Amino acid sequence: MNFEYFISKRLVTKSDYKSSISAPIIKIAISAIAIGVVMMFIAIATGFGLQEKIREKIAAFNGHIVINNFTNNQATITQNPVSTQQEFYPSFTSIPEIEHIQKVATKYGIIRTETDFEGIVVKGVDEQYRWEYLEEFLVDGVLPVFDESISREVLISDYLAKRLGFKTGDKLIVYFLREDQDRLPRSVGLTISGIFDSGFKEFDETYIIADLKQIQRLNDWSANEIGQFELFVEDFDDIQEVGYKVYEEVDSFLNASTIVELYPSIFEWLKMFDFNIILIIGIMILVAGINMMTALLVLILERTQMIGILKALGSSDWSIRKIFLYNAGFLIFKGLFWGNLIGIGLLLIQKYFKVIPLNPETYYVSEAPIYLSLDYILIINFGTLLLCLLMLLIPSVIIVKISPVKAMKFE
Repeated sequence: MNFEYFISKRLVTKSDYKSSISAPIIKIAISAIAIGVVMMFIAIATGFGLQEKIREKIAAFNGHIVINNFTNNQATITQNPVSTQQEFYPSFTSIPEIEHIQKVATKYGIIRTETDFEGIVVKGVDEQYRWEYLEEFLVDGVLPVFDESISREVLISDYLAKRLGFKTGDKLIVYFLREDQDRLPRSVGLTISGIFDSGFKEFDETYIIADLKQIQRLNDWSANEIGQFELFVEDFDDIQEVGYKVYEEVDSFLNASTIVELYPSIFEWLKMFDFNIILIIGIMILVAGINMMTALLVLILERTQMIGILKALGSSDWSIRKIFLYNAGFLIFKGLFWGNLIGIGLLLIQKYFKVIPLNPETYYVSEAPIYLSLDYILIINFGTLLLCLLMLLIPSVIIVKISPVKAMKFE
């Protein structure tokens, strides 16, 4: 049996251990580790969760990379069509990081009711559109079905539905301006098949989702003419690199922009979360380490006579240091256990019951999103254990300076 581990275990399980002078300090050290782990879990889970959720919402309405005409660059609506007869469509085989490509078109319109009107952007999509994002945002009704015929079904946001007094199944009339401004606007009757709420006010107050063939008909485009292509990448972390590749691959009259370039202020704001997460983790580990160093010093001073006896019997300084490091390791494990239990429990409660709301006008989400991953849970646990043990090597040096003769006389 390992001698140091055996002595350490006896110290931990000794009956007077919990009533010793060091007991309150040990409890504080364990609590500091547990609280630190909980705070690190919350910081990472909410920080990464918010980043992921906002990226998903922007991608739901724009994709990850947008390919359009240079004349349409940074424009909300399509000004000049793009031909679908491109080498990269329907699959971008030259860039394997692209997992999906879809065609869309947008057009300004005005919804008119008996008492009110609202300017909107009608986004035309087809059956290849990536519906899983909008399906997640759906709060009433069903997704529209687009097939070979021109569909009159549309998705409208909960914001617009409440503002204009619409509900699922209602008819609405959208007016579109003609190129010849002397002619009356063109009206199209549509039916609301579903209502979505993305929580992203900038999009919810702007877009309704309709059939791409409606936009093509209104613009007098052929079936091979669209507004733009939207591309999705496999790993969002590679979006900038993939965006450069796409730009180099497309024809010279086409432009490729990532959503990071289209919404720079939002993504600069999201980058701040990375710094905040690192800062919180650093502070929590430092606080936990200092508390453990204090606890270890008290444990060493409390066992000064034992240290003197062990040295007199021939134990090396490193052997005695290992006894106290094992002891401290037990306390760290105890703190990690309670920290994991409380931290993961709180995250699961928020993930499934959404008890903590957020202001969507500020954070673009209505509740604190939670990102759960075994990777960061293991990294936090092993990282905290390793860094705390490394920090504990410093106070354990005091054992080297303890004289066996003076230690055995120590009261």
